Amino acid sequence: MRMFHVLSAVFTVILLVRGCDAQLSVCGRPTLSTKIVGGQSANPGAWPWQVSLQSNSHHFCGGSLINNEWVLTAAHCFPSTSTASLTVLLGLQIQSGSNPNSTIRTVSKIIKHPNYNSNTNDNDITLLHLSSPVNFTDYIKPVCLAAEGSMFYNGTSSWVTGWGNIGYGVSLPSPQTLQEVNVPVIGNKKCNCAYNNEITNNMMCAGLEQGGKDSCQGDSGGPMVSKQDSVWIQSGIVSFGQKCALANFPGVYTRVSQYQSWINQSITTNQPGFITFTSNGTDGDLSVSCTSVPAITSTAATVTTPAPVVCGQAKLNTLDGGGTSLASSGAWPWMASLQFNGSHVCGGTMVAKRFVMTTASCFSRSTNASQWTVILGRLNQNSFNPNEVSVQVANITISNLTGDNIAVVQLASAPRLSDFIQPICVDLGGTTFNVNATCWTAGWGSGSGGATQTLQQIQTTVVNCGDSSSNSSICTTAMNLQEGYQGGPLMCKQGLSWIQAAVVTIQNNSTNTSVSNSTVASRSVRTQDIQSFTKTSRFSSFLTSVVGSFPDKQTNSTNTTVGTTNATVGSTNATVGSTPSSSTSVSPFSLCFTTALLFSLTALQIFHCD
Repeated sequence: MRMFHVLSAVFTVILLVRGCDAQLSVCGRPTLSTKIVGGQSANPGAWPWQVSLQSNSHHFCGGSLINNEWVLTAAHCFPSTSTASLTVLLGLQIQSGSNPNSTIRTVSKIIKHPNYNSNTNDNDITLLHLSSPVNFTDYIKPVCLAAEGSMFYNGTSSWVTGWGNIGYGVSLPSPQTLQEVNVPVIGNKKCNCAYNNEITNNMMCAGLEQGGKDSCQGDSGGPMVSKQDSVWIQSGIVSFGQKCALANFPGVYTRVSQYQSWINQSITTNQPGFITFTSNGTDGDLSVSCTSVPAITSTAATVTTPAPVVCGQAKLNTLDGGGTSLASSGAWPWMASLQFNGSHVCGGTMVAKRFVMTTASCFSRSTNASQWTVILGRLNQNSFNPNEVSVQVANITISNLTGDNIAVVQLASAPRLSDFIQPICVDLGGTTFNVNATCWTAGWGSGSGGATQTLQQIQTTVVNCGDSSSNSSICTTAMNLQEGYQGGPLMCKQGLSWIQAAVVTIQNNSTNTSVSNSTVASRSVRTQDIQSFTKTSRFSSFLTSVVGSFPDKQTNSTNTTVGTTNATVGSTNATVGSTPSSSTSVSPFSLCFTTALLFSLTALQIFHCD
């Protein structure tokens, strides 16, 4: 015991020299610690750095306190950097009920990593500056952070905490007590075998090969920690995963040790405590070999950069003209079915790996993300679809322009792309759709598509808008658009890429007497052969602020685009945070804890959040 005190004193002196003694003296040392799919309820005060991020009093992501005025979380939790309606709850034990040891703060600043990529989930990290410092108690304390050069070998015991789902699409029951789950680190080499080389050096993985334990939707942004001696050190941030707790698909986390310099550059005073975590023995990940990832022999694992995602590619589309017909599997791989409590309500389009675009009117019944599911790769509404993927919703963000608006749905996980699931290119301005150009729309119209309700497609032609002509409008010949088409795309092919020119909105008013400038096809009784659409380029400012970066077109495309002057209107985004049951799956996640029979989500993430 005496030797222990001597070593501790030496260690403290070293830390003082590094200038982080203030935080290192308190971080990672819970006074009340005793120890989430496959998890259990945590004891009050066991994880005093855990915070709940809430929007309009609804939990949507987790985070960790790293000093008395800064919180660390995931970038995918914040499609918008607006601090309006955002609160941070510290010392929280349950989401529903009394929390005598908790306190609340608003946020004065959101700092997203400048290189965060919503398509690849890389650099999924964000700092939140609290409006005022908090006082440390037994229930509110900062966590220590893994310093640059930390080594977390395959099998390293780790704990993840949060209020996310306890299974894929399964909400944490009331009173929604903070959950904890113990998962081992899975080396990046082995993890890349499952994720097809999508895991970068800025990420790390954890979970059981057989599944059953994981983080889940609502856990995104929360901490993964490991204990070294008597100190808990945060190694990861819940980022994304393949649904929750699936066998051979561990959760993916942002590797905190990669960001020590960036964090210290952002927090210039009272900097967080960083400690180097060192694993003992030999890293078993070095001997891993799989078909898609060549074996390595050196101690420095080389991670292959994922191939860039391109938009507008439909390899299985063999259209040769024609009118209304049934679509074939893979013809429109960006089509999404937005389901409210299990029933199709609207169409939509995948515009980036974690984002689906649709019409704002789709959410007139509810903006509660936990009630919505997005299905990608679907052909039939009433039949088996072997290529489809169902993804939970992490956030819903609605534009705020005059007139009809669009919505961007952030997925709780990033689905694996295939010939049946691909993003479409979005016209953000500068694309010319010439008169007489052939375009299409697709959707699951009410009462159409036969007994299986197969996806339908309609061909149309671009025409002159006449009196309604403007830079923000595109007009086509009339189409018989039924209720289920709303939210779907008006899409035209240029070169090798399909480009979405507008979002379809169905007007319920059967007495329309003029061409409408709505977000989509509004039927005109005045000119029965013309329909007017509002171009997606009108929402370019909103789309860029929410989605961030969009996939590029294929480089060898022969597209010819003529620059035009489009009206770009800034908007105040209305962001709806996911409820505790919504968060991430393979993308930003919320942490979910379940028994071996339950699946948890990994944020985007969580995705694990989104």
